[in-house]
Amino acid sequence: MTDPDVVQLGAGEAEARIALRGAEPVSWRIGGRDLLWSGDPAHWSYHAPILFPLVGASKGGVIRIGGKDHPMPQHGFARTSTFSLASRDESSATFVLTETKETLAAYPFRFSLEVTVTLSATSLRQDFTVTNRGQDIMPYGLGVHPAFPWPLGGETKDGHRVVFEKPEMRSVPEIAEGGLLARQTRNVPLQDNILPLAPELFTEALVFLDAQSHALSFQAPSGEAIKLAVDEFPHLAVWSRPDAPFLSLEAWSAHADWEDASGKLAERDSMTFLKPGEQAHHRATMSVSPAGGAKAAAK
Repeated sequence: MTDPDVVQLGAGEAEARIALRGAEPVSWRIGGRDLLWSGDPAHWSYHAPILFPLVGASKGGVIRIGGKDHPMPQHGFARTSTFSLASRDESSATFVLTETKETLAAYPFRFSLEVTVTLSATSLRQDFTVTNRGQDIMPYGLGVHPAFPWPLGGETKDGHRVVFEKPEMRSVPEIAEGGLLARQTRNVPLQDNILPLAPELFTEALVFLDAQSHALSFQAPSGEAIKLAVDEFPHLAVWSRPDAPFLSLEAWSAHADWEDASGKLAERDSMTFLKPGEQAHHRATMSVSPAGGAKAAAK
């Protein structure tokens, strides 16, 4: 039976299912094997949510615009909103979200978020176009948050790692109460561009602000890897929950409020500001490498 709320794509042995809710990939299979996290609600009920119009937490759970506070959930509202299906063919589909009465109460801007998902034999690509449909300057943040089974390929969790495209800073912001970013930092066991993974790392997310890398890979001991490559997403994050069987690779155009932030949206760090009628474009591509290849390339 076909689910009317899910769009199915195919490309050779690759298949993907994209939900209208959130325009979220809920399944990405190659050769019958699902590469995305299952969404088991016992651990985390999402698979690969889109974060918009903000990324992360807002101070006090609100954003202040023109002296008025507007309630804003963590990571915005796109991931729980229903997109419309604008077009599709066998291997790609375009989804669109525009403002509604409900979104205007939280985010008083007229916008369009267009997401085109394209499936190939070894990759799943998301192309984003954000448009300011209103008459005022529109600030926004956008993020991708895909998660993958950990371990990969039925192995134990031991020996997995994240490999960044370039060396990154070993110090990352601590996460303050409510998911805000603290000015204090902590060190992570990053070895040049390689982060060995262990469950105890994930008492909180590892956030790499203004990263040097435009790609990062989740690698199994066998060398099998899932890579996330991005354009116009300057911040990267790696996240799980203690002892949860998944790992999330994240990329953001903006980030959570600092704990000492004013709460004013116009002053929030790293936001993109669109003039009336202006558009901005972002891209994220997930791809898979077989056992042996990625490990050899990383040496």
